[in-house]
Amino acid sequence: MNTKIQERTVCAGEKNIKYILERKQVKNINMRVRPDGSVRVSAGPWADASQIDDFVLSKAEFILKAMKRFENMAEAEEKYQEELVKAKAGRESLLADVSLFTEILDEFYPLFVPYGVKKPKLRVRTMKSCWGSCLVNKGIITLNRKLLMKPRECIEYVVVHELCHFIHPNHSKQFYGFMEQFMPDWKERKARLNERT
Repeated sequence: MNTKIQERTVCAGEKNIKYILERKQVKNINMRVRPDGSVRVSAGPWADASQIDDFVLSKAEFILKAMKRFENMAEAEEKYQEELVKAKAGRESLLADVSLFTEILDEFYPLFVPYGVKKPKLRVRTMKSCWGSCLVNKGIITLNRKLLMKPRECIEYVVVHELCHFIHPNHSKQFYGFMEQFMPDWKERKARLNERT
């Protein structure tokens, strides 16, 4: 052999198996399939090429199964990494959502301090049937992420609406009268919020 390393190919049915042959001072023909799917074979100078090819062919089933297994593992790892990227993007997006909603909540909350309202915790999620909701007993306001597609004045309306529920946990005349104090134009804001865009 003029070279110590050589690339060779054997045909196993419809599949071609390429392998890297490395000549070493070894007693046996040794083979391994690497995680990248490449096949490495080491053999002593005593073994001729056809003998080594026959050895590789005798291991064809094992090689192809190992290649498939490593391929599946690589695909699974790639998918996992993609999910991590999506999850990170989702977290970053949620933080941005919370940042805007927190800013608006911080702006209007002081108006409710004189009424003994404790600052509520804020949650953001996608909801189908409402723009916002509140759990008075737990001190939680939940805002619909879809509000981000609406003008700021509409988000302000929803935040004030939910804050008013900490005083009037219903939609009575008293509730709307109370809301009128803080946001006289709430009807216009509500109408704009519910406009189809």
